[in-house]
Amino acid sequence: MKPHPYLRAYMAGIVIPTMFLLVAMTVLSFFSFYLEVPSQFVLALPTAPLERTMVFPMAFVPNLWGAWNMLYLALRGSLKLPLGVHGALLPLVLVPAGVALARALDAFTIQLSYALPIIPIGMVLYYLLWKHAVGFLNREMGIV
Repeated sequence: MKPHPYLRAYMAGIVIPTMFLLVAMTVLSFFSFYLEVPSQFVLALPTAPLERTMVFPMAFVPNLWGAWNMLYLALRGSLKLPLGVHGALLPLVLVPAGVALARALDAFTIQLSYALPIIPIGMVLYYLLWKHAVGFLNREMGIV
């Protein structure tokens, strides 16, 4: 399975965040439509901004994971960085983008000084996800 390694890297990269966002949207839909519970009772946020802030990550985050995995494949020969470490760098892009998104959509206020301590936690979680889950998918796709 040698042809199109970047396409296979992209597909392996988008699986994990797509599954997570499908579960998150299922829970939100279950509470909103079946139980008819407004989201402010579930997450203590206004109703409309929660849906607005869910739609953009559903399109952006999986694509960024796929592109990040393609970047890993492209840099693998020149930059000897383990996959887990490469994945752990992704929150350095996602957290500031999330803060900017919250400000742009006027969804809720997040101070960057409060978001910065979350970055190391995200980096540890992303390290584990990329090392084990994305690494497994990359091996299954035959690109590593």
